[in-house]
Amino acid sequence: MEIGIRELRDGLSKHLADVRAGATVTVTDHGRPIARIVPIDRPNRLEQLRAEGRVRPASRRKRPAPEPVEASGTVTDLVDDQRR
Repeated sequence: MEIGIRELRDGLSKHLADVRAGATVTVTDHGRPIARIVPIDRPNRLEQLRAEGRVRPASRRKRPAPEPVEASGTVTDLVDDQRR
């Protein structure tokens, strides 16, 4: 169901009752969708894909960024030195 911001504000309790009953409400601003209100117990898209086995969590954590390099001069100077 699509509703405008004003309609959502004016009938918030009714629309939240619809969501509680399982409906998804798409909120629009001048006809353009800007938000979606979904029941909390419904899995999101990523959870659905995991359940289907189409995606899996990362096998290891992302490595931390390396320590910054101490250098004098500008980045341009460093790049020029590397190219020689």
